[in-house]
Amino acid sequence: MRRWLFADQLGPHFLDEPDQPVLLIESKAVFRRRAFHRQKAHLVLSALRHRAAELGDQALHLRTETYREALAQVREPLDACHPTSRAARGLLRSAGVTVHEPRGFVTSPGQFTAWAQGRRSLRLEDFYRHVRVLHDVLMDGGAPAGGRWNLDADNREPPPADGRLDVPPPPMPVEDDIDAQVRADLDRWQDEGVVFTGRDGPRLFPATHAEAAARLRHFVTHRLAAFGPYEDAMLAGDPWLAHSMLSAPLNLGLLDPIDAVHRAEAAYRAGHVPLAGAEGFIRQLIGWRDYIWHLYWHLGARYPHTNRLAARRPLPRWFADLDADAVQAHCLSDVLAGVRDRGWVHHIPRLMVLGNYALQRGWRPAALADWFHRNFVDGYEWVMTANVVGMSQYADAGAITTKPYAAGGAYLNRMSDYCGSCPYDPRRRLGDDACPYTAGYWAFLHRNRQRLHGNVRLAQPLRQLDRLADLDAVVEQERHRGSRAP
Repeated sequence: MRRWLFADQLGPHFLDEPDQPVLLIESKAVFRRRAFHRQKAHLVLSALRHRAAELGDQALHLRTETYREALAQVREPLDACHPTSRAARGLLRSAGVTVHEPRGFVTSPGQFTAWAQGRRSLRLEDFYRHVRVLHDVLMDGGAPAGGRWNLDADNREPPPADGRLDVPPPPMPVEDDIDAQVRADLDRWQDEGVVFTGRDGPRLFPATHAEAAARLRHFVTHRLAAFGPYEDAMLAGDPWLAHSMLSAPLNLGLLDPIDAVHRAEAAYRAGHVPLAGAEGFIRQLIGWRDYIWHLYWHLGARYPHTNRLAARRPLPRWFADLDADAVQAHCLSDVLAGVRDRGWVHHIPRLMVLGNYALQRGWRPAALADWFHRNFVDGYEWVMTANVVGMSQYADAGAITTKPYAAGGAYLNRMSDYCGSCPYDPRRRLGDDACPYTAGYWAFLHRNRQRLHGNVRLAQPLRQLDRLADLDAVVEQERHRGSRAP
């Protein structure tokens, strides 16, 4: 039986035997239907074609307009590992493909279902501790290593005062003839009318298992020790900081996440990295990544359209087009430029700059999730649904998080070096130099006061609304600003 590998199932762990026959399909219609970031399209096609080159005659590699056209050319039975989207699952079922359990995650659907059964709430922290025990990760007997489950409180350092983190940069891929052909094909597609977002540029993320494994080894050896303390920090001159840069290859299926977990734990056990750094990285993998994957299926097909805060404004054109030059606010301009130029920024700019601003302005959560999906090299429907709709935009009113991730300029000033060179003052909420995040925070609370009533984590700022003598002026100022580029 031939194993159909989707373009996010490209690592060796998706095959039962090293010599198993493989089907790989490039569907041009995928890129016609939606405008993906140019560098994301390049990475996905490069990874798929590199895998085909590795497999040689073992792989049937078809380039067609649609998946259906490719399947019409296959005369043998097919099987596949469970895909990562509902649309792909529906395609497999309609085509009569035998579907196996998912791979590429640490926990199985059955393990998540058993954990979730009968629970009134599905909190990440509870799931994370369960998986630690289940897979004996960072455990000393029956207790967590170091006596604490979660060291997040130790990993909130502001950026270094000198504006740089003293770690070697991640190793960058060297493009080859396959990359050159991908770039030529994308240029031709654009000439034919296929639309992409963002800017083209050198490939920044691994496209093969070997490249991904090399980046993982480098991260654990040279960068993991500094990752923990500064994982929430932002620097205008350093988009990478000590982040692993592994989300894209992990989501392409080039690495098995449990291997990354074991490497990080081994480095801690050997005394090479502090527990806080290893625990923070491992929590992202066996906690958050698996949790978001399972929630995509568990919460159902209607969840992406959840909108409990009634946020209905469309994404403005400057944001949709990644027009960073239209923005004066330094943090938002720099982060949007990072998306435009790299198709990637780390999790705090995503949540506290991009998502925070969208939340304050009341942009449609489903449209924002789609924007993240298309414009980030590591973005997929399963990744962005709960991350954006639930966590970032609080559109489910607390199904997966306990409060909205809304914050004013004080947070951005504390965790970044953006505010010093910004024309807006993070301490001011009213006037020409008022920070749009600071003003937007109070306008957001005012607009959603009744919807957020009863949230104990927001009790104090909601009470403070009544003590703001200039609240009406702030609300009117932000109503006038609307979704215009700040």
